[in-house]
Amino acid sequence: MAEKRFQVLHKEGKLSTTKILVDTETGINYLFVSEGYAGGLTVLLDKDGKPVVTQTGRYPL
Repeated sequence: MAEKRFQVLHKEGKLSTTKILVDTETGINYLFVSEGYAGGLTVLLDKDGKPVVTQTGRYPL
């Protein structure tokens, strides 16, 4: 079985949801927000406007 490309690092909410996802190949973090039938995904940026990168192999199980 292939390893999942994206893993959830953090999740908040039930009806309206906020998640931080990590791309297991690049380490880049994404912010996903959904409410009802709407949702959006964007790269999570640091204070300098650069993508937040989680070191490879540092993902929760």
